[in-house]
Amino acid sequence: MREVIHTNRAPAPVGPYNQAIAATGKMIFVAGQIPLDPVSGEIVGAGDVAAQTQQAIANLTAILVAAGATLESVVKTSVFLKDMNDFAAMNGVYAQHFAEATAPARACVEVARLPKDVLVEIECIAVVEA
Repeated sequence: MREVIHTNRAPAPVGPYNQAIAATGKMIFVAGQIPLDPVSGEIVGAGDVAAQTQQAIANLTAILVAAGATLESVVKTSVFLKDMNDFAAMNGVYAQHFAEATAPARACVEVARLPKDVLVEIECIAVVEA
């Protein structure tokens, strides 16, 4: 269902992601998740990118479970940061949820502004058996 693709002819990953993932099955495209508490509707962790990353990943996880998937089903993530200086803190939390050997492919970019002025937004693509 998912296979890690690696070649020495391209740069090795420098974090909890892989160069590429090959996948077959039903694809799930999860919209960007911000650190919004689903119960209170409030932003979690004002000013704390680690806390905000934790909540964004919790939101991704809840959606994946509703679709019959898990974080292990994820083949690609895109992380949007308000400030690339927050990369290390975000990456530390991210690494707690995605094991380096089987982590999805990932892109991470700094953006000018995110919804509700949060510090991080994460979207993903997952694949489960059809």
